[in-house]
Amino acid sequence: MLPRTVRRLETALLLSRQSLPRPARLYSTPSKIANAPALATAHREPDYPSFLNQPMHEPPLQPRRVDLSTELSQFLQRPTPYTILPAPLPNDRSSHTNDLYYSDSTTQDLLSVMDACLHNLYDVSRARGIFDRLRERPGNPALSTPIYNAFLEAYLNMATTKGPAYVFADYTCELYNVLETESEFFMPDSTSYALMLLAYHRFGPHSSQPLEGIRLPTPRQLLLTIIERNIPIATVVSDRTIESSEEAVQVIKYLSVAAVEIQNSQIISELGHATAIGAQNGDILDDIPEARPVLKAVEAEGEEGDFKMEIPFNINNLRQHLAQVTMARRVLHDDVVARQEHLEKSAYDVAIDQMRHQAKVFEDLGLSNGALRSDDLRQWMWVWHTKLKERLENEIQNITAEEAKARKSSEPQLAPYLSLVDAERLSIITILEVMRLQGSGGVHDGMKTTRALVAVGRAVEIEYKGMVCKSNKIGVPTTAKLGQAGYFSSMGYSSLQQRRVAAAKVMADSEAWTADWTQYVRSKIGGILVECLMDEAEITRSAVNPKTGLRISEVQPAFFHTYEYLRGQKLGVIRLNPVVSARLATDKVSTSVHPRHLPMLVKPKPWLDYKTGGYLLSQNSAMRFKDSAEQQSYLKEASVKGNVELVFAGLDVLGTTPWQINREIFDVVLEVWNAGYRVGKLPPAEYDRPEPIMPPEAETDIRAKSVYQQRLKAYNAGKANNHSDRCSVNYKIEIARAFLGDTIYFPHNLDFRGRAYPIPPHLSHIGDDLSRGLLKFGETRPLGDRGLRWLKIHLANLYGYDKASFDERVDWVMERLDKIYDSAKNPLAGERWWLQADDPWQCLATCMELRAALDSPDPVAFESSLPVHQDGTCNGLQHYAALGGDDRGAQQVNLAATDRPSDVYTHVGNMVERVLEADAAKGEKWAILLKGKIQRKIVKQTVMTTVYGVTFVGAREQIEKQLKDKKIVSEEDCWQAASYLASKAIPKERLPEAMAESKRRAKKKAKMFTLSDTRLKKEQMTSVVWTTSLGLPIVQPYRKANRKQIATNLQTIYISDPNSPAEVNSMKQASAFPPNFIHSLDATHMMLTALECRTQELTFASVHDSYWTHASTIDKMSEIIRDTFIALHSSDVLKKLDAEFRERYKDYKIPLVSLKTGSLIKTLHSLGSQLKVTPEQAKTLDALRELLVISDTQTTDIDESEVTNVSKLRAELNAQAQADAEDELVTIDEEGQKLKEIELRQLMGKFVNLVDLIPPLPEKGTFRVEQIKKSQYFFS
Repeated sequence: MLPRTVRRLETALLLSRQSLPRPARLYSTPSKIANAPALATAHREPDYPSFLNQPMHEPPLQPRRVDLSTELSQFLQRPTPYTILPAPLPNDRSSHTNDLYYSDSTTQDLLSVMDACLHNLYDVSRARGIFDRLRERPGNPALSTPIYNAFLEAYLNMATTKGPAYVFADYTCELYNVLETESEFFMPDSTSYALMLLAYHRFGPHSSQPLEGIRLPTPRQLLLTIIERNIPIATVVSDRTIESSEEAVQVIKYLSVAAVEIQNSQIISELGHATAIGAQNGDILDDIPEARPVLKAVEAEGEEGDFKMEIPFNINNLRQHLAQVTMARRVLHDDVVARQEHLEKSAYDVAIDQMRHQAKVFEDLGLSNGALRSDDLRQWMWVWHTKLKERLENEIQNITAEEAKARKSSEPQLAPYLSLVDAERLSIITILEVMRLQGSGGVHDGMKTTRALVAVGRAVEIEYKGMVCKSNKIGVPTTAKLGQAGYFSSMGYSSLQQRRVAAAKVMADSEAWTADWTQYVRSKIGGILVECLMDEAEITRSAVNPKTGLRISEVQPAFFHTYEYLRGQKLGVIRLNPVVSARLATDKVSTSVHPRHLPMLVKPKPWLDYKTGGYLLSQNSAMRFKDSAEQQSYLKEASVKGNVELVFAGLDVLGTTPWQINREIFDVVLEVWNAGYRVGKLPPAEYDRPEPIMPPEAETDIRAKSVYQQRLKAYNAGKANNHSDRCSVNYKIEIARAFLGDTIYFPHNLDFRGRAYPIPPHLSHIGDDLSRGLLKFGETRPLGDRGLRWLKIHLANLYGYDKASFDERVDWVMERLDKIYDSAKNPLAGERWWLQADDPWQCLATCMELRAALDSPDPVAFESSLPVHQDGTCNGLQHYAALGGDDRGAQQVNLAATDRPSDVYTHVGNMVERVLEADAAKGEKWAILLKGKIQRKIVKQTVMTTVYGVTFVGAREQIEKQLKDKKIVSEEDCWQAASYLASKAIPKERLPEAMAESKRRAKKKAKMFTLSDTRLKKEQMTSVVWTTSLGLPIVQPYRKANRKQIATNLQTIYISDPNSPAEVNSMKQASAFPPNFIHSLDATHMMLTALECRTQELTFASVHDSYWTHASTIDKMSEIIRDTFIALHSSDVLKKLDAEFRERYKDYKIPLVSLKTGSLIKTLHSLGSQLKVTPEQAKTLDALRELLVISDTQTTDIDESEVTNVSKLRAELNAQAQADAEDELVTIDEEGQKLKEIELRQLMGKFVNLVDLIPPLPEKGTFRVEQIKKSQYFFS
């Protein structure tokens, strides 16, 4: 009961509220007066409560005051914010700092078991045991305040529901005191205080169940510490743990009494505001007079039978409003996201309901015996689901019972994980995930076992986390809009960061703690589920006996496990029964696609941190981590520091581009699909290539038999690929059908190099020609004169006529208008001219768009929604030429102005032809066979990837594919012809490097003991890391294989453990750096372009170095593309990279013994690296003489502090060397140079700073990047 003073204070506040205008009343205490008049007042902005801190409407940012080039230049030339973390330690070493950033698998398993045991109070005692073990190390980096809160919440709920109440209430108080005293280096937050207020409400002296002897902190004590820690009181009373509105009201009353006792009027006012917000019904309608609110009768305190009227309090209203306020009203309205939320919430439920409904329809029709049913995939799935669900219920019970008996076993228990999701969902998740993986990983009609088990386990984890996320009733922030202020000014950047941090705080506060699962747990859970599916899923397969003519039937498993050899390795695979596989290519598959594989119906949730963004209710990562915990740690740290605001903003720009399904193209595709024949790269229903016939002489002629076997193998591979392609297209068509008429969006995330990709894998603009042809922008724009011209150029480009001048391309299109019209009107019944295009479906879409524009009353005013592309000319080479100032290279890739577009692929193709002519004159067999047949497409991919470090084997495979597609040579000659051509297409100077992987040393290297054979190898843990101009840290993930063996129910599998990093693969780190650095550059260029296009209100999409917008805005986008490229390369990219490496690796040492190979020393010397040494040091460093600069005056670069530690080892080796003087050991490097062992022993224990070995930057060439402004074919 409230003291009388408090009631009087409330009365005064309530009466004053009635005199306030409507908006102000929304932030005051609710009324208890039944006959309060409704007021219609003019709109005015309210005085904002101080505790909310942020204004309802932020003042607009000032428009850009300088031109784009100047602003971009200033932004890119600022000091790049580095994210620097310590390198992971070897597995046998540990430190507090290392554990803070890199959690090991054992700890991660403990956290995930804790999470599973706490969920629904499954096994709180076991979770507590693990928690207590982790707490033995004060300040354990694996722990955090949210984990302590999770236990506070579990203890409190156990005390409330299961009991014993006294014990768990005591646990609650004890753990709270640990937080409050910070004895374990963690402190309470708003959730901690909300839970303790709930504990007081449920078990305090005035509760219905008071617990004697439990020293619960009083509301007054709690309020004083809340104020002392500067925690907003509104975040406490609106915390997610206060699930009941009634309890929220009581908590506010307790705090009000405490506020009066300590005479804090500000807290009283804030609590009044919070109560008023919670009492709101509906949205604020500024232009409608206020109506009388819905009231309910409540008994007056202290007066029996006396009732007063008050506005019912709803805690969810308060939470929603606080989210709106904190995010400055950037919250989507419920009805806008309702359909998307339904789509994400009920994916598995919808699949189950549809299959259940179909089964019931058949049963009602009397067809339950299956005799008259067609073999429909959904019917099979329903039968599998019902059997699997029952099997899993029994299996989980058995596992739970067995693990309860073996409680002390060291083997991780799985029952807590299996209890997180009910058996019905586990069943459908398993079925849909296995069906989705069909044809993946290079396995036709199946999948690799390891991939299947991990994927199913991960799908269960995602579903569990999605369920937790769905329980959060909080608004979804929309994408920030900066208007004309732009993203590159300091004000714009600061505004972005403030908005993101505020929104991220709201989202984080509204979510319960969950832990990530390790690969071990995923594979074990997946093993159980997949084994059960394989045991229960069956189909009846029928066929006609060719001898008797009778139809026979047999029950067969729908999935089976087997082994096969793939690239020389024995792999376990899960295969689909051929009947099931065939149905996947023909039946409807819409129910088997998870929403995280679909486009969105609303704009994606903006990226708030490294794991919050994209889909509304599913957790996604902003980066696709490649089995690398290091990458995740770097992105998390960069996000916390605010270094990647523009990266997140760029992803938001790409994700909010609206799309629609092109209905005209869809109708044509559907007609072809249903007809089942091959059109426009659409695979036919039945493979239409003739099966090779064995020649009669094959039994006696080995050559003829070999040729036949090669052709038969190619035929079977083609048939299998056709089926896989058919399944893939089926997904695309079903998804397109589902979204006809809708505006859709593609949430994006990054790969580790910063390249952006749509998250939906099946249908998006980054897909093949069919996917792109099915899509168009969700917005239209008038073509205009220039847009009409660009539409014609776009059509010529898609057809393949893209190496002529722009005027010639326009003329080429106008000369073929009759064919274009015929294609648009009669795509299948006409001449089918469009089918000869390089990209037939996009060509057809453009034909239809151009015809519609030209047939409209005013073509210039025609509203066009077709994306028009601007593609870079071998974009990797463009970046290389700009980095080095290469004048000749710039001309080849259209950086320099020319009358006609240059084509580096044609140039290389012509060079290869000249080489072939010379070789043919010498009688070279393959040159004679290939002479005159080299087209630009044959060498295009190899030339493109040469700058990205393509190997000889990779180049050979690329060329072999082109030779097969073009049918230039016979099947059996493709491999050898491709090998010959690959050696001609790769530059001569790169050939030794490209062929290195296929070399085998003729002579085994002599074994010699050095210090690097011991501890130093294990200490090679440092990845190559650099930072893009947008602040994104790029971490190369290449490390030596550190695979873990796991015995699952199906087979023993080997998985890589990202939480257990091994030493780096130095060769891969070195060879992958150039291509990855170039990829990070083109990704940065794309992001800069996307952000500026949004500032200038251009619709923008991209496929790496292909930029898309409306035809009418191509000119504007082209200007932006050039401005951003020039600004990027004018910021002296290499100089900044050099400065970063010197800063990032300034404390890293290189052992001199690792420089022992003559080739490395020679390379460093040629690049200008030097080591300053004293004359005395030079006497013992003869092995490095090429690098030495001897000086008495300069400080030496050599660190000899460890020399004494290896003196004993060196003495032993010297004694051994003298004993074996007659058989002196030497090392042989790749160039055959011999270095005496005695020289290497002199290097032991000596180190040099890594930065002292970094060579100086070479001088740039004469090309100036500003010349790109004059190049009309730079992107075209």
